[in-house]
Amino acid sequence: MSRASKNGDPRLREKLDLMSPVCAWFDGCCEPQNPGGHAAWGACVRVNGEWVYREGGYCGFGAGMSNNVAEYSGFVAALTEAVKHEGAIYIRGDSRLVICHLSLDAAKRLGYHALWKMNGGLYLPYYQEAKRLMGIHGKRITLDWVPREENDICDVLSKKVLLDMGVKFKIQPEKP
Repeated sequence: MSRASKNGDPRLREKLDLMSPVCAWFDGCCEPQNPGGHAAWGACVRVNGEWVYREGGYCGFGAGMSNNVAEYSGFVAALTEAVKHEGAIYIRGDSRLVICHLSLDAAKRLGYHALWKMNGGLYLPYYQEAKRLMGIHGKRITLDWVPREENDICDVLSKKVLLDMGVKFKIQPEKP
């Protein structure tokens, strides 16, 4: 398998970017421990080249929180905003779990032969909301996994929520 298919293909991302009037990104973090820490998400949407949405949000703290809860929360926030706009939607995130749960095409581009199975977990209600939204709008949506370095805006947005609350980081660096 080529490195491009294993890590996503930048040429494909560029092509989808040009073809999709609505582009969205999402990310999440959970600190200072995962699971059980403070969880937050970041999401942004660009329409026809102009930023229309850049937000971060707090998911919560404690036993029900995890990085996957935060990632799914970011995906739902990005998709909820993106569907307000006309046209094809291209959503990127650095969570293989979210991308490979929701898009067979994206999973195949990463070298997998099927969608990843949902095994339960703290993120189950967030997964269910993402699936519901994908069921309504799925024909307009293309998902793609990107490396963390290509998701820096949402990474900063999610971490800023926790930094502003005074949460100390132990898992990920505070700054991308």
